[in-house]
Amino acid sequence: MMARPSTLSSARPAAPRPSAERTPRTQRTQRTPRTRHAQRPLVLAGLAAAVLAITFVSLMLGSNLIGPGAVLTGLFDPAQDAGSVVWGSRVPRTVLGLLVGVCLGVAGAVMQGQTRNPLADPGLFGVSAGASFAVVIGVYVLGTSSVLGTLWLALAGATVASVVVFAVAALGRGLSSPVPLAIAGTAVSALLVALTSFLVLSDETTLAAYRIWVVGSLSGRSLNGVDAALLFAAVGLVFAAANIRSLNTLALGTELASGLGESLLRARLTGLAAITLLTAAAVAISGPIGFVGLTAPHIARRFVGGDHHWLLPASGLVGACVLLVCDVIGRMIGGNAEVSVGVVLTVFGGIVFISIVRRGKMATL
Repeated sequence: MMARPSTLSSARPAAPRPSAERTPRTQRTQRTPRTRHAQRPLVLAGLAAAVLAITFVSLMLGSNLIGPGAVLTGLFDPAQDAGSVVWGSRVPRTVLGLLVGVCLGVAGAVMQGQTRNPLADPGLFGVSAGASFAVVIGVYVLGTSSVLGTLWLALAGATVASVVVFAVAALGRGLSSPVPLAIAGTAVSALLVALTSFLVLSDETTLAAYRIWVVGSLSGRSLNGVDAALLFAAVGLVFAAANIRSLNTLALGTELASGLGESLLRARLTGLAAITLLTAAAVAISGPIGFVGLTAPHIARRFVGGDHHWLLPASGLVGACVLLVCDVIGRMIGGNAEVSVGVVLTVFGGIVFISIVRRGKMATL
């Protein structure tokens, strides 16, 4: 009869163990979002430091073998022998590479947030195809060959193509869903590509000019006439920042976003304006460059998560890093005949994107 109390009393101390073991896990789960949120400013600071480091490397390295001391001397004294190379080639392509990378990275993040499609690219709304068609028309009809003329033609073509895509989607009253916009963009892009191919194949002069531009390159570019592209990029970044709240709401689904009071028409218009202006500025400067707008948001999403307050600036910084790194690689592996950054991005961007997909690191939207 006395054995039972002793048995019960000896078993009682073991009862609290499950709750004691579960407590650290509960606390760890509650701390994880706060810890990740606290690390986001550090991540952005790290990405900014990486951009500065790659900018320095971009100024130091090139197809012309110049020592670091000569580069620094030419950078601060353009009258020196190295000054013509530094200020005539490396400084412009570094500045333009930063601008194009930021534009494509942010445009890609906005595009993927608007369509909720992880494979969405900034050129999906016909922006790149419109710019290409306008450049071909300028060469074929007007004989345009200057960088400034090509820049304005590309900006105009990209803008007109986006307006046409929006108008086609609006006719079907499908702005509340990203699907009509994507379908209209694909259809308009296919039409413009067909027209561009027809003009290019019918004239050798146009083919030669178009072949150089369509590859996507920073070589031979100067800062002359880049003011218009810079203005487009600045306004596009403003529209992207204004679209952040809508992008976070659209991530919950269009029905829930509409139930929360989100104006879907305003959200689509703001996002479309941001994508058009940013992509038009990038395409006008360097030609159509792929994979930056596709992969940069996925890489940034791994660091900062899906909150667009952090995702947009992180995507811009990642895009700038990726573009400048590929541009430096193209300078070094091509010798005197440099490999265009568009070609390097196609090779390395494809490998990186396949690696992301195979390892299951593509974040769902």
